[in-house]
Order: sequence, then structure tokens, then C-alpha cells
Amino acid sequence: MDARLNMFGSPIATKAWKHIIAAGKVLADSSLPFATQELVKIRASQINGCGGCLDMHTKDATHAGETSVRLHLVAAWREATVFTEAERAALELAEQGTRIADAAGGVTDEAWANAAKHYDEEQLAALVSLIALINAFNRGNVIIRQPAGDYQPGQFG
Repeated sequence: MDARLNMFGSPIATKAWKHIIAAGKVLADSSLPFATQELVKIRASQINGCGGCLDMHTKDATHAGETSVRLHLVAAWREATVFTEAERAALELAEQGTRIADAAGGVTDEAWANAAKHYDEEQLAALVSLIALINAFNRGNVIIRQPAGDYQPGQFG
């Protein structure tokens, strides 16, 4: 299966995605824990049906030492006992931020307050930015039907 469009073969797409990728590098260097970042990316990608991002972020998380149990339970995080309260708050915010069109009120005050109990202002800024960013990646990949399965950890630096 081939993608509908080579995003790195188009001068305009290359310029646009270069900035989006740069934003991801800023967030990777933030104080938001790496494990939390990967869990959030995985959960949003599950909701959006983005195979390319799921391939990348599950492999990157595994490469960084994440357990298979936690990765397998991300979709059922509410029932799973393997996530910290802070991670659960981040996953709730990620779900509500990803499903924003499904809820008339967007992200609830309760979800925000719960996240704010576990993360400082800079980490919240990184978390909100990360949720927006992974949703942009997901949408781009889903639109062009980016194939999944061949990603190697660290492939894109």
C-alpha cells in the first residue's frame, strides 16, 4: 500500500511539516515526562485511527523501556491499574481534546482541574500543545493513508 501523497516530495508540504516537526522537538525537550508524552500520542492516535503514528509511538515507547502491558492497556486506561494518577489525568485530557467535536462543551473543567493537580503550568502548556500536535499529525496521515508497520525507532531523529 502506498500513501496517496508523498508529504516530503511536495515543496509546500515539506515546508509546512518542517515547522510541525520542529514543534514536536520543542515538546520532546519539555519537562513533561517522556512516558506521558508517548501515552498521550498513542491514545490520540488510537482514537483517530492513525496507523502510522501508532506504529511510531508504540515502537519509540518500547525502545525507551515502556512495558508491553502498559502499551496494550492504553485504550482501556480507565480500567487499567498500571497508570499513575498523573498519566490518567493526561490521558483524559488527551481524549477530551481529541474528541473535541464530539462534545458540545469541549474539554470539561473537571478534566482540566485534574490535570492541573498533577502538572505545573509549563507541563500543562506542553501537554495541550502535544495533544494539538499529535492530532495534526494524525489527521495528515489519515488523509493521505500513510502506511504503517515499517517504522524503526528513532528513524526521524
